[in-house]
Amino acid sequence: MQSRETAPRLLMSALAAVAAAIIAACATTVQQETANEPPTSVETLSYYSFQVKGYQNSYPRRRVLVLMPLDSRDFKDVAGQTHEPANGNPAVGVILAPSGGVIQRIYSSPLGPVVQSALVRSGDEAGMLATASNDTLEAALKETNEDYVLASRITRCWVNKHSAPDAGSSSNLGWFTTADVALDLTIYKPPFNVPFWQGESAATYNDPPADNGSGLGDDVSIYDLPGEVLSVALTRSVAGGFKRGALQSLIVQDSMPPR
Repeated sequence: MQSRETAPRLLMSALAAVAAAIIAACATTVQQETANEPPTSVETLSYYSFQVKGYQNSYPRRRVLVLMPLDSRDFKDVAGQTHEPANGNPAVGVILAPSGGVIQRIYSSPLGPVVQSALVRSGDEAGMLATASNDTLEAALKETNEDYVLASRITRCWVNKHSAPDAGSSSNLGWFTTADVALDLTIYKPPFNVPFWQGESAATYNDPPADNGSGLGDDVSIYDLPGEVLSVALTRSVAGGFKRGALQSLIVQDSMPPR
């Protein structure tokens, strides 16, 4: 006959065994997923129209010429990871094994056209008439039919997918992805080469987010691919350039754009 003290001990031992089995199974799944990853992946970055709310049609119907953005990333935020391009495709991230080693490098098509297209679409959402241009700034400022010229630099664009740092906790097992995008934006009024407005727009997105509203906890990923997570950060960074009251007020008050 078991004593009153023995029964709780047996129950705790059983629960510990079950928890250990769950942790081992999850760790095995992570290892299997790691082994199945190809060494490189070229992923598509997209701008998710109307994902960022609250600034649509808030600007006057002014013409803005969007120049080709410069890729000016210094990679200080990538923790020493290799960031050399491959076949003309820029490096935009990594997938890390539980040990911390790189198991896959993420690339995309050239970032300039991707971000330029996103800025055009976001400008249109804001209510402006945005057009892409491959002109230099000097040439663009001579365009007499444009109200504004938007020049930009990409200073951060990186995604990191990794397994949980605390493999000993069942609540932290699985994959986590962090994406970070930052842009330096400058708006000019032709023909003047003095900035009319300057600012940085940055966004960081984590998947799974701290609270995704799904009711399934904070460890359920929304997106399958690192490029999709990076696309969310890109969308928020680009839209954040227009979703700011100071810039909107400045353009509304600019009642005499050049023609």
